[in-house]
Amino acid sequence: MRTLAIAICLIISLTVRSQSLKKYPISNSGCSYYGYCEPGKWDVDKSEDSSDVWTSECKNGDVNYGVICVKLKEPVSDIEQAQDIVVEYLDYLKQSFSVKKAVGYGKGNYLNNDTNTRGVVDYWEDADKNSYKVKAWTNGKFIAVLFAYSLKPLPETKVDVFLNGLRF
Repeated sequence: MRTLAIAICLIISLTVRSQSLKKYPISNSGCSYYGYCEPGKWDVDKSEDSSDVWTSECKNGDVNYGVICVKLKEPVSDIEQAQDIVVEYLDYLKQSFSVKKAVGYGKGNYLNNDTNTRGVVDYWEDADKNSYKVKAWTNGKFIAVLFAYSLKPLPETKVDVFLNGLRF
């Protein structure tokens, strides 16, 4: 009986540890986020307009977590216009990710109640039947897209903490 109790405690401890949240820098962008797994190597690239782009993914259990961060070459001072640019970028990503179904954009979210930010959320399904939850944020200087996907149902509460964990 004692051995069973120790085994259960060990399993619970490992489960909690594997789901703990940690703050990670987005390479040298100046931004960071809270995630459940160590990001892989940050790929750094330039967009068509020469904006800096950082991307990385990691996996925790059955869920893949990804981050795309874009430092806009030309900052946008009108936050509503910046939100429109986020929608255009998400439309581009839907093609890149082979998205076959989308619920539709939910706009007007604020990051940490900051009215100088905007967030856009959507649910996608790709050609491989992965379910995605995507949330993109902007402050007019950066666009950051955080996404989680899995073939199994996404743990909504856990995923929401990740998607809202961006820090500009």
